[in-house]
Amino acid sequence: MNTPSASPAERPKSILVWDAPVRVFHWLMVLSFAGAWLSAESERWRLLHVTLGYTLAALVIFRVVWGLVGTRHARFADFVRGPAAVARYLRSLVQGRPEHHVGHNPAGALAIIGLLALAALVTATGWSTFNEIALPWPAKWMEELHEGAASAMLGLVGLHVLAVIVSSRLHRENLVRSMITGRKAGPANEGIRSAWRSLAALMLVAVLGFWWLQWQDAPAASADGAVAVQHESHH
Repeated sequence: MNTPSASPAERPKSILVWDAPVRVFHWLMVLSFAGAWLSAESERWRLLHVTLGYTLAALVIFRVVWGLVGTRHARFADFVRGPAAVARYLRSLVQGRPEHHVGHNPAGALAIIGLLALAALVTATGWSTFNEIALPWPAKWMEELHEGAASAMLGLVGLHVLAVIVSSRLHRENLVRSMITGRKAGPANEGIRSAWRSLAALMLVAVLGFWWLQWQDAPAASADGAVAVQHESHH
């Protein structure tokens, strides 16, 4: 007696899951946050810190918009689930039979939402502190909130990296490579049709152009090597 085989659309194969804008966003966010964190305590690199902070803010805005109108697996509606789904997924990991999700899994979705929220808080408080915006709280509180949110984001990044390593081993798939190539194993009917490379290229041009403009407007270094920070309109 022959066992019915899966239809061609259901057989796992290499499919395109992550469009190019999602991948460019991901790696630009990694670069921007890492650079901003490393330059946070240096007056010499203050302009770099501010520039990467503005870049991070723009990336968050893009991801929110793309999460509403983007490709299938980029949309929040595709991967954001309730507490029950998260608990079920975590239970499947503990039991050694992890649920497979072509896009983000329910636990990963929490990390993504948390990172976006913290990035928004970090950039908003950083902008307020840098521009000395009048608020009902003392300026020192705003600065401490900025530093605290950045530390919380760093902790969540570490947890996210650990989860990616564990999930890659349990699911027997390289999740880091998939965020580079955009491809994962899954049914053919769950793949996306277009990588949107033109939009990704436009993102890169916009970010690199902004960095170049900031570099062109950078104040000259003083004799001792410190950079004078000026609160100008273009910042």
